[in-house]
Amino acid sequence: MKVLGIDPGVATTGYAVVEKKEASCLVIEAGIIRTEGEKPLSKRLFLIYETICSIIKKHNPDSIALEDVFFAKNRKTALLIGAAKGVILLCAGKFNLPVAEYTPLVIKQGVCGFGRAEKKQVQDMIKRLLGLAEIIQPDDATDAVACAICHIQSGWLECYKS
Repeated sequence: MKVLGIDPGVATTGYAVVEKKEASCLVIEAGIIRTEGEKPLSKRLFLIYETICSIIKKHNPDSIALEDVFFAKNRKTALLIGAAKGVILLCAGKFNLPVAEYTPLVIKQGVCGFGRAEKKQVQDMIKRLLGLAEIIQPDDATDAVACAICHIQSGWLECYKS
């Protein structure tokens, strides 16, 4: 099973392609999509759209796990995250991929066993779970890996297929 995990944002969108092989997970690719703040929103969203579609074409994931941010510091941030989620959902629709959304609390619970874990705890747990020498950087890519791992551990895709 191969999952594309995404931590949506307009300035920075984290992504990770994680594959489950037997009892372990392997990060195939992880990174960020950074957009330039001085560009129009339409151009920034189009870059996210093109990049996510390209990642889907390259890796052919079975599903998308999307972090569902239900709280933002201000209304404008919430709207921008919603716009980024919209183009990601459009990509999923284009490639007929199922999407599961997880709150940060559920992701932390799934990865660390504690929904209020600090970011450092999540990073350390991912490093241990995947047997990595270093913590995945930047933070948005780590969040995308955590989202994908949460999705894999939930068994959601098996339920979706049956």
